Amino acid sequence: MDRAVDDGAAGRPASVATVLHRVEIGIGAATLVLLFGLVLVQAGQRYLPVEGWAWTGELARFCLVWLTFTVAGALVSSDSHIALQVVDSIPREGLVRAVRVFAAVMVAVIGAGFAVEAWDLVTSQTRIRSPALGMPLSWLYVLPLLGFVSTAVRGAVLAVQIARYGVPDNGGGAPATGAAGTEEGPA
Repeated sequence: MDRAVDDGAAGRPASVATVLHRVEIGIGAATLVLLFGLVLVQAGQRYLPVEGWAWTGELARFCLVWLTFTVAGALVSSDSHIALQVVDSIPREGLVRAVRVFAAVMVAVIGAGFAVEAWDLVTSQTRIRSPALGMPLSWLYVLPLLGFVSTAVRGAVLAVQIARYGVPDNGGGAPATGAAGTEEGPA
């Protein structure tokens, strides 16, 4: 599997992981821009002689939820998530590999558990609507569900890659790639 943030070699189509990474980051960027715009509207409403729109605050909170959980899978695959990297300084490579595999498996298991709970919320919250927007709350949980599924899958893939190739030197979750896009790891 190519690195999730691989730019791709000339003439070679991007991998599924690369496309998924770009889509997740794109959704995250869109929700961040929408969140920023909604907060600006809220701030402007305080100084205008018009009645404020309650839905702006509600949608801004929803955007924060979407932003947080949609990019979780992308953070796992690019090794950008919160981690205790003090383990990486241990001189015993086997121990470091075992700890990193365990951590990736735990990320996958927790992501899968959250995905199951998010699915339950998507299917059970259809009758409840948000107060200001009137949006079914099941819609709120769709993007976190996708983010948790992505986190679980990417955590499992990362665990297999670390177990197979070792801890990557490039700071990413996949084996290092050279300038020509070939793996530098063991064959």
